[in-house]
Amino acid sequence: MRKIVHTEKAPAAVGPYSQGVRAGNLLFISGQLGVNMATGEIAYGDVEEQSRQVLNNLQTIAQAGGSSLANAVKVSVYLTDMGDFDKMNAVYATFFPENPPARVCVEVNALPKGVEVEMDVVCLCEE
Repeated sequence: MRKIVHTEKAPAAVGPYSQGVRAGNLLFISGQLGVNMATGEIAYGDVEEQSRQVLNNLQTIAQAGGSSLANAVKVSVYLTDMGDFDKMNAVYATFFPENPPARVCVEVNALPKGVEVEMDVVCLCEE
């Protein structure tokens, strides 16, 4: 069973992809940027705020798909500057205080809309 997940409470897909896809008891959430849905803005130059907003957006989509970040099994993090790792990691740790998921973090040359961080996640669904 494959079900497309979409919520108006998170940034819309800007291309031919879905915010998330639920396949059985797994939820695959596409890469999210730090777009604040209340303002439509991105906190450029503030990797901590971008990281916080990215994780909030991931959480919103996880909930729309019947899961939560507490059920995350794998996160991929993309940074445009690995020098921001500690800042991103400090925010990330507040979302995963216990039993964090598996993770990869890589530096990339550029990200959409000129952001400094993007993340995607795979979550288990309890239903």
